[in-house]
Amino acid sequence: MQISYFDYYLPKELIAQFPEEKRDNSRLLVLDRKIGKIEHRIFYEIVDYLNPEDTLVLNNTKVIPARLYGFKERTKGKIEVFLLERIDDFTFRVLLRTRGKIKTGERIVFGDGILSGKIKDLDKEGFRLFEFEEDGLLFEKINKVGKIPLPPYIKREPLDLDEERYQTVYASKEGAVASPTAGLHFTPELLKKIIEKGINITYVTLHINYATFNPVKEEDISKHKMYREYFEFPKETARVIRETREKGKRILAVGTTSCRVLETVANLNKELSATKGWTDLFIYPPYVFKLTDMLLTNFHFPKSTLLMLVSAFCGSDIWKKAYKEAIEKKYRFYSYGDAMLII
Repeated sequence: MQISYFDYYLPKELIAQFPEEKRDNSRLLVLDRKIGKIEHRIFYEIVDYLNPEDTLVLNNTKVIPARLYGFKERTKGKIEVFLLERIDDFTFRVLLRTRGKIKTGERIVFGDGILSGKIKDLDKEGFRLFEFEEDGLLFEKINKVGKIPLPPYIKREPLDLDEERYQTVYASKEGAVASPTAGLHFTPELLKKIIEKGINITYVTLHINYATFNPVKEEDISKHKMYREYFEFPKETARVIRETREKGKRILAVGTTSCRVLETVANLNKELSATKGWTDLFIYPPYVFKLTDMLLTNFHFPKSTLLMLVSAFCGSDIWKKAYKEAIEKKYRFYSYGDAMLII
């Protein structure tokens, strides 16, 4: 399949620069993929589309302030270190931005000396490594000096509000460098209402990294290599998913990341037992979904792997109709934008 199939035109003014004032007041486009019906609702009405004993699967990853601004100890030159993925206790894959050459072994200092580390060699996949000098308070210090890594299409500097609003209300496991944005619309009150209706809520973890914003450059998308991301599918989640399946109820993946965890587990493990590891699963048409019955997602960038997953889930050109109508009705797009529920 050619990459041009996943292209569309989006007016720049529809790219959301700020979140909706209240999370669950975002708009919700509901797409019935079987009959092509589209409805326009408010996000908190999502509960109307869920039945008792259905299951919501949420990604509980937490975004770290992955954009670090420091200086080279030797030359005092400015440098940006963008954390992509944690390799071990003190080492990360990173992107570096600075003037001049990048030297292996160079010591970088952040936040008036609160945090420091050294630039290491490239790894076998071509990423630069960075090793922090730390005594056990690494994330505490990163949280002090780092900035929330807003996507490049948000044309402003991070504000205090982003520290709260670029996280889901259930974020608990630090490690992502981008937010699982479909989950940004939930409030504690809405989650409580969902539980009161008899709907299960369970959690997976997928630490979003470079894979999310790595562009597809191949004309034939099947040649694109998806970068790996770390995931966890806990024992309790496995139990809930198995019971949901046994009862013939539906599973709603909240976001493409939750969907990829579910499908990774289904492909690896027919017993659906607890597992964790790395996934480089690239979902694009045609793909037969094994555990995902419904998908909640934001509106995605043209030609992105996220849009390709949505297209595969729709199973036809119906996603184009939905996107066209969303643009005509001036929905807000991308990370801080509105949502789409595909049933």
